[in-house]
Amino acid sequence: TFVIDLWGVVHNGVKLNPKAIEAIDKLKNKSKKVVFLTNAPRPSSKVINFLLKMNMNKKYLSNVMTSGEAAMYAINNNKFGKNFFHLGPLRDNSVFEKVKNNKVDLKDCDFILCTGLFDDHDKDLKYYKDLFHKNLEKKMICTNPDLIVDRGNVRELCAGSVAMVFEKMGGKVVYFGKPYPEVYNQSIDNKNKKILSIGDNLNTDIKGANLLNYDSLIISNGIHKDEIK
Repeated sequence: TFVIDLWGVVHNGVKLNPKAIEAIDKLKNKSKKVVFLTNAPRPSSKVINFLLKMNMNKKYLSNVMTSGEAAMYAINNNKFGKNFFHLGPLRDNSVFEKVKNNKVDLKDCDFILCTGLFDDHDKDLKYYKDLFHKNLEKKMICTNPDLIVDRGNVRELCAGSVAMVFEKMGGKVVYFGKPYPEVYNQSIDNKNKKILSIGDNLNTDIKGANLLNYDSLIISNGIHKDEIK
């Protein structure tokens, strides 16, 4: 089984990586199981649609799991309470579609659901320090442990950066996604399987593989490309 990251490996947020698609095609032709596992704070169906828009062939997309999908199960079952405050852009609203009526203000929430940064405060982490100041007793659910991502050549902050601010201030964060084992266990039957995890992020893809004792392969032209150079 090959557990393959998407952003930074299969695409760069703007276009597909043709060599990666070629490699995936060869794996499929050798009857290997390919699972795409991504720290996207959205349901798997949204990520599949995103890939189809990039002209990825549907035949490769039978096994796609996102950190958002893993978090969604817990949110829909009120695992952390009922009412939540959504911290993130409007495009991530699909992750709480089934429980959207439970979305409330920060002061009234049982927990903070962090899918990313607000669009109008997407570079300013100090804004979030001020926001959290009186709300550190709330638990934060982070649906994307990544700190940063490169969209084409533009570096952007992710939900993990906001969660890190919250944690450093003394708040408690529950993470969904790589490197945490739960998302792997939900996406693959790993019993007696030899697994290779392929990704571009040491803190999520490679660490996640190490925690579960999988073999791993780092793509050096992804998020760490400048450090590796």
